[in-house]
Amino acid sequence: MKKIYLSGDHAGFELKEKIKKFLEKKGFEIKDFGPYKYNKKDDYPDFVIPMARALVKDKNSRGIIIAGNGEGEAIATNKIKGVRTALYHGGKVKIVEVSRSHDNSNILSFGSRFVTESEAKKAINIFLKTKFDKGRHKRRVDKVDKLGS
Repeated sequence: MKKIYLSGDHAGFELKEKIKKFLEKKGFEIKDFGPYKYNKKDDYPDFVIPMARALVKDKNSRGIIIAGNGEGEAIATNKIKGVRTALYHGGKVKIVEVSRSHDNSNILSFGSRFVTESEAKKAINIFLKTKFDKGRHKRRVDKVDKLGS
């Protein structure tokens, strides 16, 4: 996995730009779906929905959403078939690892109002390095993926 899809909203814009540079330094190819500038009147669906739709066509990629709280963005993107967005609001990063290893999450959403830059980087590193444990969890994920078919 070398490509990261990135999006968010105005409240996450500043942190998104920092995370973008952080990921580029690590050698990832970034596809930024915006916002491209701070605009307090923007609407997150305009950025996160196109990002999620592009991500499901590229099975070897992952997505990161950085918004004010990340909650609405997670709800919106989880409506797209094939998307499994996990939400992180700081604290123990074990939940990020489990979201990948048990649930095969392909998007990590978090709120810039709830995490520091260093917490975000730590969570992202775990999200990107953790593999899906296909054992018993694959059967469950497959059942969820069939919903809405």
